Amino acid sequence: MPKPAKNKLPVIAVLGLLTGTLDAIAAIIISYPVSPGQIFRYIASGLFGKEAFTDDNMVLWGVSFHYLIAFLFSAALLELYPKFRYLTKNKYIIGIIYGLMIWVIMNFAVLPVTNVPKQSISPHINWVADIKAITALIICLGIPIAIASEWYYIKNAHRKSQREARSLNT
Repeated sequence: MPKPAKNKLPVIAVLGLLTGTLDAIAAIIISYPVSPGQIFRYIASGLFGKEAFTDDNMVLWGVSFHYLIAFLFSAALLELYPKFRYLTKNKYIIGIIYGLMIWVIMNFAVLPVTNVPKQSISPHINWVADIKAITALIICLGIPIAIASEWYYIKNAHRKSQREARSLNT
């Protein structure tokens, strides 16, 4: 019986830390002159509402939620990557599509049901801000996760073929 594929958890852990950090840096740069603390308080306000803007401990909650989201999106693409490969074999196109999907999911499914200040969710489209956010998600999450997913599945396919070759030789 062939051995199961390599555990995905270490790959997800590294990807979550990498993409969460890249995205946090991008958010800090894009949101300048807003302080990093305010950015993470805004994220914490998704659960805690306006209280997140009055308590310094909320920065830690915001950082935690930020990385949790990065881990979840990393795990999702790593798991779904073989299905995306049916659409296109190009990992960069997959990364671009996934970054755009993340933006759509966060802006139209997640944020509207959270406690973030409702004036922050404008019905009017701010094209410049949206393009910056989408670009950041593509560069910081979509493409790195797609590259790592490609690597993971190629590496596991290679291991599987080596195991099969060994079993044929015995």
